[in-house]
Amino acid sequence: MSKIFYIMGKSSSGKDTIYKKVLEKLPKLKTIILYTTRPIREGETDGVEYFFVDEERLEEMQEEERVIEVRSYNTTCGVWTYFTADDGQINLEKYDYLVIGTLESYREMKEYFGEDKLFPIYIEVEDGLRLERALKRERNQTKPKYAEMCRRFLADAEDFSEENLKNAGIKYRFDNTNLEKCLSDVTKCIEEYRLYLPQKL
Repeated sequence: MSKIFYIMGKSSSGKDTIYKKVLEKLPKLKTIILYTTRPIREGETDGVEYFFVDEERLEEMQEEERVIEVRSYNTTCGVWTYFTADDGQINLEKYDYLVIGTLESYREMKEYFGEDKLFPIYIEVEDGLRLERALKRERNQTKPKYAEMCRRFLADAEDFSEENLKNAGIKYRFDNTNLEKCLSDVTKCIEEYRLYLPQKL
């Protein structure tokens, strides 16, 4: 039985870095590239971090009933939408996947594929350190968006509340104060779990 290992965490928790490094260590894991209507950031590549599309394309895919889950955020830069599509990327008959997303998208994916197909991995960092990391990252942008950074930081407190984590059934939590240790712990968890999965076709 294949699994979707689902990495999530608050902004600037280092989940993107963990995601990329786990893929380097476990190359047999397949990926699912999400879609977004937000502008592409410096250093990002279309089709790598996300498929960058407009609202018209999203509406087309919704009409075709190809959208698995969708969520929109009213940011200081406008409304940004993120979604996962049933576009041929996912084959749970043969492969395990590594995905990165939000708690909300995790719940929707779990409802779509079934709870037994999802394995949640929550990355966490103490809020003060996380804010320092967020500020450092934003300063490196050509046009820093500090207001949006603050909005995300405050929204995370509500989105990833202990009550919401409990209700979503999040059991596997990894502290990312030390990147190498966190990466080792996450990788080991996935490897050990996959040993108990039935042999793929």
